[in-house]
Amino acid sequence: MKVLIPTPLLSYTQEREVEASGATLMELLADLDRQYPGLRFRVIDEQDRMRPHMRFFVNNEQVFDISHSLHPTDSVILVQALSGG
Repeated sequence: MKVLIPTPLLSYTQEREVEASGATLMELLADLDRQYPGLRFRVIDEQDRMRPHMRFFVNNEQVFDISHSLHPTDSVILVQALSGG
């Protein structure tokens, strides 16, 4: 399925849009990490929880559970919040 990558993570993929597969968001992230080593750790912590600055959207709806089911035709968007001041 199509996955849109946020600008701060382009150093891993070199592309804004990539292809990955998985029956759940967790499996999708594992596939992304196989293709782009290190990417998963930037979005998921050591306890397999979404990092606070990350947002996940499936078919333009925000998802809060990494066990969320996915279909091959879904579109996934990873969004990284920026902070500072």
